[in-house]
Amino acid sequence: MNATLGRALVCAAAAVFAVPALAQMKAQDHEPASRFARMAGAPQFRVDAQWPKPLPNQWLLGQVAGVAVDRHDTIWIIQRPLSLTADEAGAAQTPPRSNCCVPAPSVMRFDQDGRLLMAWGGSADPGFLTERCTPAKGCEWPTNEHGIFVDHNDNVWIAGNGAGNHQVLKFSMDGSFLLQVGKAGSTGGSNATTGGLGGTPLLGQPADVEVDPANNEAYIADGYQNKRVVVVDGQTGQYKRHWGAYGSVPSDVDPGPYQAGQPPAPQFRSPVHCVRIAKDGLVYVCDRLNNRIQVFQKNGTFVKEFFTDRATLGNGSVWDVDLSPGSQKWLYNPDGENNVVWILERATGAYADTFGRNGRQAGQFHWVHNLAVAKGNIYTAEVDTGKRAQKFVPMGRRQQQP
Repeated sequence: MNATLGRALVCAAAAVFAVPALAQMKAQDHEPASRFARMAGAPQFRVDAQWPKPLPNQWLLGQVAGVAVDRHDTIWIIQRPLSLTADEAGAAQTPPRSNCCVPAPSVMRFDQDGRLLMAWGGSADPGFLTERCTPAKGCEWPTNEHGIFVDHNDNVWIAGNGAGNHQVLKFSMDGSFLLQVGKAGSTGGSNATTGGLGGTPLLGQPADVEVDPANNEAYIADGYQNKRVVVVDGQTGQYKRHWGAYGSVPSDVDPGPYQAGQPPAPQFRSPVHCVRIAKDGLVYVCDRLNNRIQVFQKNGTFVKEFFTDRATLGNGSVWDVDLSPGSQKWLYNPDGENNVVWILERATGAYADTFGRNGRQAGQFHWVHNLAVAKGNIYTAEVDTGKRAQKFVPMGRRQQQP
């Protein structure tokens, strides 16, 4: 496999949703903070410092921008080979400046024990960008990888948030190109419904994507330039619907910097960083700089919102969301500014617990960016100079053996 180790046409008009009066919105704001008492019954986690196993081929991870779990409970990451410094990738320099290392391919699949199963894609996969994913094939690989999702048919979706990265790509599990939504170098604002390759909607530096297995619709967190969720057909990429904060028509007007203590913003701030669909059909959206999670029905109708540490400035506190297994009682929210994972009660958004802290030892974080859950274990991804993935297991489980 290269697997360098061997992942209906609908053109509806944009749905328009009335913005509820802010005075009538009952945001469930429980202000998580370390001084708050832990909620009884909340899960607790400890790091598995032996995950993942050492990589072959002198490969080294760059910034790990996304992590996902497939239906087989294997773990996928997307990482940024070009983020490695010259001394980190010393063996890849001309001439080599040191014995190690070389960049790993962008997309990597691991088993539960941390063994690498597959790797492909990006600038570090020889021939991938010149033969398998080329503009002539309609495949425009992003300059800065961001976000990964593996759908119910084992298709691998990725996004990119570099300058001019206005596309989402879909591949088969082995890295064969299937579909592109949007078009590199072209964007049409937060209300664009067409203009991309194959008649798909133009995007604006999308952050992430999730596919609904009930109807094969792909929900795109769009994103770093646009300020919306846009839904497309998972087979054709054709536009279905979109919405902004509170289910309103999104606006591209710059709202200015976030200020603690201000009323809830009527629009998303960039980036709209994640979208997640629960078993009961509720859609959770990460409004990162506004420090909030907004909840919608699948048609874009606003349901409720709650906040995570509203005093957080900088890069904001809501970077991703995933849910606990089973009844999905808990929400897990990685916070790359405070460098913790918040555990929230899903029904209310109430603070339940946290784990982690700023640092580079096992179990600590630097810019924890994404999170995914498999069999009750939590997998995290770190960008900036963090450049790693970690695994956390529920307290009480026996430590894994090497």
